[in-house]
Amino acid sequence: MARTPRRYAVHLHLSGGQSEIAHFKTLEAFQQWYGGVLTAASSSSPASDTFVNVPMGDLEGEYLVVRPSAVIGIRVEPLYGSLDD
Repeated sequence: MARTPRRYAVHLHLSGGQSEIAHFKTLEAFQQWYGGVLTAASSSSPASDTFVNVPMGDLEGEYLVVRPSAVIGIRVEPLYGSLDD
């Protein structure tokens, strides 16, 4: 029987060398958020490099604010354990 991840850790690698971790309950929630970011970043308006909110934790209203162009890499890691490390 296949294991089901409890949630997903999304590692954002930023252009300044920083790395941040955001958590999403489902892969579909991440894909929906990321699709919105891609839509904002690919618009042809001069404001295409505006800030976007990255949900950082399970608490409502906790965000990291970044420009889409500052994200140079993303790694999605499924988390299976019952407790956080």
